Amino acid sequence: MRTTARALPRCLLLFACFFLLRSPLLVVAAGDVDLVIDKLKPALQGAAAANAQLATWNASTPLCLWRGLRWSTPAGRPLRCDAAAARANLSLAGDAALLLTSIRLPAAALAGRLPPELGAFAALETVYLAANSLSGAIPLELGNAPALSELDLSGNALSGALPPSIWNLCDRLAELRLHGNALTGAIPAPAGPNDTCDRLRILDLGANRFSGDFPAFLTGFRGLQRLDLGGNRLEGPIPEPLAAMRGLQMLNLSYNNFSGQLPPGFAASSFTTESFLGNSPALCGPPLQQPCVSPSGLSSGSVAGMVIGLMAGAVVLASVSIGWAQGRWRRNRVRRAAAEGVETEEGGEGKLVVFQGGEHLTLEEVLNATGQVVEKASYCTVYKAKLADAGGSIELRLLREGSCKDAASCGPAVRRIGRARHENLVPLRAFYQGRRGEKLLVYDYFPHRTLHDLLHGGGGLEGRPALTWPRRHKIALGAARALAYLHESRHGDAPVVHGNVRSSNVLVDEYFVPRMTEYAVVGRLLVPSAAEAVLSAARADGYCAPELQTMKRCAPRTDVYAFGILLLELLMGRKPAPAANGGDDLPSLVKAAVLEETAVEVFDPEVAKGVRSPAEEGLVQALKLAMGCCAPVAAARPSMAEVARQLEESRPKASRSALYSPAETRSEAGTPTTAA
Repeated sequence: MRTTARALPRCLLLFACFFLLRSPLLVVAAGDVDLVIDKLKPALQGAAAANAQLATWNASTPLCLWRGLRWSTPAGRPLRCDAAAARANLSLAGDAALLLTSIRLPAAALAGRLPPELGAFAALETVYLAANSLSGAIPLELGNAPALSELDLSGNALSGALPPSIWNLCDRLAELRLHGNALTGAIPAPAGPNDTCDRLRILDLGANRFSGDFPAFLTGFRGLQRLDLGGNRLEGPIPEPLAAMRGLQMLNLSYNNFSGQLPPGFAASSFTTESFLGNSPALCGPPLQQPCVSPSGLSSGSVAGMVIGLMAGAVVLASVSIGWAQGRWRRNRVRRAAAEGVETEEGGEGKLVVFQGGEHLTLEEVLNATGQVVEKASYCTVYKAKLADAGGSIELRLLREGSCKDAASCGPAVRRIGRARHENLVPLRAFYQGRRGEKLLVYDYFPHRTLHDLLHGGGGLEGRPALTWPRRHKIALGAARALAYLHESRHGDAPVVHGNVRSSNVLVDEYFVPRMTEYAVVGRLLVPSAAEAVLSAARADGYCAPELQTMKRCAPRTDVYAFGILLLELLMGRKPAPAANGGDDLPSLVKAAVLEETAVEVFDPEVAKGVRSPAEEGLVQALKLAMGCCAPVAAARPSMAEVARQLEESRPKASRSALYSPAETRSEAGTPTTAA
């Protein structure tokens, strides 16, 4: 019995030790390196094939060469990877004491999900996974990350509700960007003690599917400088305290379903109508042009008198209007026909189809115009032609024989192009088809000062103007608006694809207003062989989206990719071209700079000149946007409407508002035109 009594405590002790060792509370946490390999890498890669960026996360590659990651020692000192010895050190991957501090993989073709283990990295400060194809929900555990201060998951396919635990990060979170996902439900309020998020400067929840009332708790975020809730399904009134937020510099509440009177404080604020566009018609008050109508206190007698007076006036007005309407109908019949494209003349030489603004052109004038060659393209020759009797100049594009579709297919395509009217497009005024099959596109003439010549020289330009960032931003914004207009489906028609977006197809006038040429020609007019020649030239110059290597057909998202290259060209001042062609692969240069944390150095010195803060002046935002447009996966790219909206919001603060005034968006050139 004594032996048994003594043995019992020992057995209990051994059992207790075994139980405690098995308890998850006392399991020694895996090192950050192991977490990256075992949890983070498989989750971000998902079911897709091996990812080029994530493939570097393995024990046979030195830790300093793991793409997109930054590390520190337990003492908080950054792991130095600039020395050759460190970049070749294989033993660092076995150091369990190293801490992950940063994940930066924008536009890296990630196709998996966010793992819960993201909240387990004790020193993780920055997560930048924008413009990928990540899906699924945002894990609750992300709110437990002890050091996270910058979180950018924009431009993915994340879905589900935003977890309330995200506000657990309020003690240190400075930037939260979730723009362009598919998040749903109400925006949850903070549940913890810190409900003012004093350090949060940027909150971007735009272009999701959030619903419910305006999240009033946001008005208590005292440090907020930029708030984007645009493009959601929020409704109800906009709270008055929002107008009293003194630090708020950028606000976007557009394209929701807000209603009621805007708080009076917005009347004296710097926010414009763009902050509130696209909401319920019941949203009213300054700065919107929609006034708020207060209930009138009219008596029944007054109302009856008004009704009788209105009826009498209506009878008189109707009799006058009938005659006026008949006359107007006759006048507009010609204009409507021109808008659709009508064969106004047909003779022995062929027929001329005119569009809006080209009604004054005659078959004889077009054929007898004296012209000089301006440019020779793979599918056409471009002429500057002068009309007789001081009729101004027009641009003629003579399509090469065999490059255009047959007459039956060509007519509808030309009419669709001829209906396009936007201040940043060169309008098609007429189309001539000769008896022997020759075809002429007739445009307004604008001096051929292309964006390519302005950026890189050439074109016989003398006295090149300084291309400051505000001027380049204006050019980018105008081009984005034009493409967004083309991509918008109208009257049941499919979107119009430009197909050849490049700096040489952007004309820039003396006010830095851009006008795009050659839109819709590749996809609608040219035969496949001629279209492929154009795409081959675009591919050689670095504007071609990756998917065009196989599908050979342009789409709105291929335009977005080409615009991303164009925007990088504006920001960097470099000619784009694939590295295989001996040029600058602009997206790769930016990715390398981001990974090396030298992104500021990629900007053209002329762009950076006079810019105190690239972030505040919209340079950094434009660079991120361009990289999002250049995402390798087409579905991860934003729409052109979204691109135009983001550029609109990030106008340089240092520029004068007059640079964007309506008076400077139109310059007198070409033939007389009629407003669309």
